[in-house]
Amino acid sequence: MPGQFDPPSGTRDFLAAEVERREHAFAVIRSVFSRYGFEPLQTPAFERLDVLLGKYGEEGDKLVFKILRRGEHEASGEADLALRYDHTVPLARVAAAYGSQLPAPYKRYALGPVWRADRPGKDRYREFTQCDLDTLGSASLLADAEALSAQHDVYAELGLPAFTILLNSRRVLKGLLESFSVPPEIGAGVLISLDKLDKLAPAEVAGELAGRGLAPDQADELVAALTGADCADRLRIALSKSEEGTAGLDEVDTVMALLAGQIPAGRLVFTPRMVRGLSYYTGPIWEVTAPGVAGSIGSGGRYDHLIQQLGGPDLPATGSSIGIERMLPLLPGGEAAPGRLDVAVTVMRGDLAAQSFAFAAAARSAGLRASVYLGSSAKLGRQLKWASDSAARWCLIYGEQEHAAGTVTVRDMTSGEQVQVPAAGVRAYFGTVSHGAS
Repeated sequence: MPGQFDPPSGTRDFLAAEVERREHAFAVIRSVFSRYGFEPLQTPAFERLDVLLGKYGEEGDKLVFKILRRGEHEASGEADLALRYDHTVPLARVAAAYGSQLPAPYKRYALGPVWRADRPGKDRYREFTQCDLDTLGSASLLADAEALSAQHDVYAELGLPAFTILLNSRRVLKGLLESFSVPPEIGAGVLISLDKLDKLAPAEVAGELAGRGLAPDQADELVAALTGADCADRLRIALSKSEEGTAGLDEVDTVMALLAGQIPAGRLVFTPRMVRGLSYYTGPIWEVTAPGVAGSIGSGGRYDHLIQQLGGPDLPATGSSIGIERMLPLLPGGEAAPGRLDVAVTVMRGDLAAQSFAFAAAARSAGLRASVYLGSSAKLGRQLKWASDSAARWCLIYGEQEHAAGTVTVRDMTSGEQVQVPAAGVRAYFGTVSHGAS
């Protein structure tokens, strides 16, 4: 049972250390995306209900968080708005709304919360952050390689210790079905079963395929081709019989060649059995996996024509999404989280408070985080404990002796060493040492 002060189920409170950790990750993501020429896009936290419904399928529509009508219409119990479900439908709306005002191709990134009326569970939230980048208006595989490269660079810059990018193509999968004579009417279901090869034993997947109408020997052959040690080579031979499969292999090989000098060897792997469950993908697809994580920590792919299906213009499109919630726990902890303050300033007497307040302002003007003591105790020991609890780098002590001498004592909270600094020179002093605090 939730406690009285717990946040709503499926949501979380983030205290300072976690907020700073998340904001650091977001800053790296923005920096990387910007370096690739993607520009930010912000859309409202809620959209018109008619814009969202019908875009996610029957099951997805059930997860849309609806907002009831307000004011005089409140009693109707009807909804006309809904919280943002993802960043893709808002992107389609923006593409339709602004058209020629947008650059061509349009390269945008979006970072922000989305909401889904899902059942909460491990790594499953009702409110979570999505970090997406997309390119609209380019059919070139350079766009796919660029999206994948930017996604890779985010993980690398954040210091993710180990990850692998699994690359495939929906055209490879279509050619796979053709090469193994899978009837078109059960093709979608066969791909759904093949997507479980990372979770189920090969024999279980083969049994599921047989249950979908595939002949048992055909199911065994297909699973063996996708799970053997030489599966990539075996699949290349099989796909040579399919024009669509050959085209898909060309896509994979082109993307891998473009990224050969950008991504370390062995980190990008052609994975013929990787499906990506969403049916709207039309070309290269990829997922990012990491040891110890069930599922992916990121994904992406080409989705030509989806923007039109969502109500925008018919544009070729590709993009990546970073699973920030699954990725953050994998990042190295590094050193202890920075303290709340760089400079803690004592207030030893009421008549000295104004000068202490001015010292804190001087430290802030030097680019440091500074605050005066806000408690009621005039004891130095109590105030030094406050400075220590704040993990301050320095403590400024300004009492009767310092006031008489026109100085302030700067105490290094790590070493305990103290120096006397002219009261008028606090800003200049911290201007020379502040780089050492970072």
